[in-house]
Amino acid sequence: MRRGLGVVLVGLGAFLVVLAPLLRFQVADKLVQAPANQYSITRLTAENAQYFSKRDLKVLTGTLDITVTTRGDVKDAKDDHVVWDQFTNANDVTNNNPQISMTQFRSAFNKYNGQGVTCCGTSVNSGSGAQPVQLQGQIFLFPFGVEKKTYQVFNTDTRKAYDATFDGEDTVNGLTVYRFVQRIPPTPIEKLSAPASVLGMKGTGDIQVDRVYDGVNTFWVEPTTGVPVKQEQQRHEVLKTADGVERMPALIATASFTPETVGELVQTARDNMAQITLIKTTLPLVALILGLALAVVGVWLLLRPGRVD
Repeated sequence: MRRGLGVVLVGLGAFLVVLAPLLRFQVADKLVQAPANQYSITRLTAENAQYFSKRDLKVLTGTLDITVTTRGDVKDAKDDHVVWDQFTNANDVTNNNPQISMTQFRSAFNKYNGQGVTCCGTSVNSGSGAQPVQLQGQIFLFPFGVEKKTYQVFNTDTRKAYDATFDGEDTVNGLTVYRFVQRIPPTPIEKLSAPASVLGMKGTGDIQVDRVYDGVNTFWVEPTTGVPVKQEQQRHEVLKTADGVERMPALIATASFTPETVGELVQTARDNMAQITLIKTTLPLVALILGLALAVVGVWLLLRPGRVD
């Protein structure tokens, strides 16, 4: 009986010892992934924002409340990627001017590293209508296990990816994060027509102008999960005529996640960190230690002198 028990313990211990690295290096990487059924609402605020009001045909200054709703499209999620739809709505609460800007973004990205995948009708729908896009770089998330290096991050306004450069470590609500800064050069993003008088120009009729955007985006990213727990967007959008002259602001604002949104995202990152630690560290370590212990006990039973049953 003792010999039989020893054989069983040695076999079970060997199985757990072999299982430990499999859990860590193969199974864990498949279990740690972005969810297909994502649903979240994030909010940003921009105080003293300047923008051209289509309702009032002039530049207004006010506080903007920006709501971003993100929903996963489960039916289009596949083995290697997920599809998320995002709707952004900006309201001027100071001047009671709702929906000054609305944008829809349909995205697809690799669920293991967050990099864009062009499929499933990826597009950006803004004031100029829906436009198909070729997705590149990080979409909503940075990779799991963020490094202190430069990442390409997709920008929905320009429909391109730009470098987000590591800018140092920081702390957000007690959570250690990496800070990345992305600079967008002046880029025409939309063609519009506006009355000459509104643009401060002589003559009558409409004048064609370019809406030109540049900005600086800062991301505070929790490195284990790749979750941006805080974000700041410095936006500088102006209307320029064909001669390159800047005629008026279109939108000049600095928008940041609200404290409530930052708190929610920090908690989400902490919860995800705990799950990743369980999958990548705790379970493999427990399997290894338990396997070694069982194997040692089994060998001891096999080698212990005495009557063998």
